[in-house]
Amino acid sequence: MAIKELTRMGNPVLRKVAKEYELSEVGSQSFLSLIEDLIDTMNENGGIGIAAPQIGISTQVAIIKLPEDSGRYSDVEASELFIIINPKIEVVDSEKQGFWEGCLSVPGLRGFVERPKKVKVTYFDKDATKKEIILEGFLSTVFQHELDHLFGKLYVDRITDLTKLSYEEEYLDYWIDSSN
Repeated sequence: MAIKELTRMGNPVLRKVAKEYELSEVGSQSFLSLIEDLIDTMNENGGIGIAAPQIGISTQVAIIKLPEDSGRYSDVEASELFIIINPKIEVVDSEKQGFWEGCLSVPGLRGFVERPKKVKVTYFDKDATKKEIILEGFLSTVFQHELDHLFGKLYVDRITDLTKLSYEEEYLDYWIDSSN
């Protein structure tokens, strides 16, 4: 439908707990337009996930799609397009794993974030069907990152060592080849 303007860190909508999406609206024209807007905006900005608050809509809808082979994520297995509505997340394995994260709403920065290795996410899909998925590895981190947007959190809130917060250029120059 349309590429929307991204909300950036500092916009209060990113710090609110988004309201649950009305399941009776799933499948409506407004829902389909929202999903198309999220997909178009994510693709235009080179993202692998985006949540409704990132386009200024405070509702619990997010999408995730790991690409086939796109430079930055070339060593990551591609995923289906996940449409996630009203999710609940539960830690299955609290052992931490760390990745350098970036965010469409925090442009120009990267930060090293450690998150639980394995989680269970219960959510409703594009047909308002309840789903449950167990995730680990990089996809687990991506889900946790995107779902944080629905609960007023940004990845920068999860950085425990601020010496590992970097501008993109410096990340590429100094951090990309290091283990962390």
